[in-house]
Amino acid sequence: MVDGASSRETAIADLFVVLADALVADYDVVDLLDQLVGACVGLLGLAGAGLLLVDHGSLAVVAASSGDARRLKAFEVEYDDGPCVDCFRTGAAVISGDLRADRARWPFFAPASLAAGFLSVTAVPLRLRSETIGSLGLFPGGNSMIGAADRRLAQALADVATIGILQRRSIEERTTLTAQLQHAVNSKRTIEQAKGVLAERHKVSPDAAFDSLRRHARSQNSKLDVIANAIISGDFDPG
Repeated sequence: MVDGASSRETAIADLFVVLADALVADYDVVDLLDQLVGACVGLLGLAGAGLLLVDHGSLAVVAASSGDARRLKAFEVEYDDGPCVDCFRTGAAVISGDLRADRARWPFFAPASLAAGFLSVTAVPLRLRSETIGSLGLFPGGNSMIGAADRRLAQALADVATIGILQRRSIEERTTLTAQLQHAVNSKRTIEQAKGVLAERHKVSPDAAFDSLRRHARSQNSKLDVIANAIISGDFDPG
């Protein structure tokens, strides 16, 4: 018994290490969430688990432990009905100890879940403070329910995964912004150089050169830096 408890604690610690690695290293989000779902099934003794993640404002199934779990998560998204959908909207855990009694609560999801053999469900949010980015659905086997301690563990795992996902998104956004700013700086430099070329070539002021460049870019529905590059390379002269 002690060995079993020790083994479970080791597995939990290992999973937290994997999730924490997402904070400092490059990683595959889908693979990370697949590991999270699979580990929850093993650690909590579940019959199934699935995870929804928001993508451009809509929920999508990104991980599931089995075909039944994936179909139920997809069912929730399609019909906008179920514990994971409610969990995402409220940012709070949603629990049903007996889905047979919750048919009115989830008229589409409850019958489908019961048909798949899942009699109860717990959904915990993927959240960081006021931001919720998805939900993790947990299906115990038989008539069992997830205990409070295991529910707290599932929430802790979901919280760590959320931090990793949001950090990745933040890095990608910063990288995109940096690239956009760098492009703007490079474009400005190119345009200034093209203005100098035109001003020298046609003995006009830099302002007049820029006006000529801009008029041509507009008439051709082209970008200023594209025309500027052509002028610098000698492929084009707006005259």
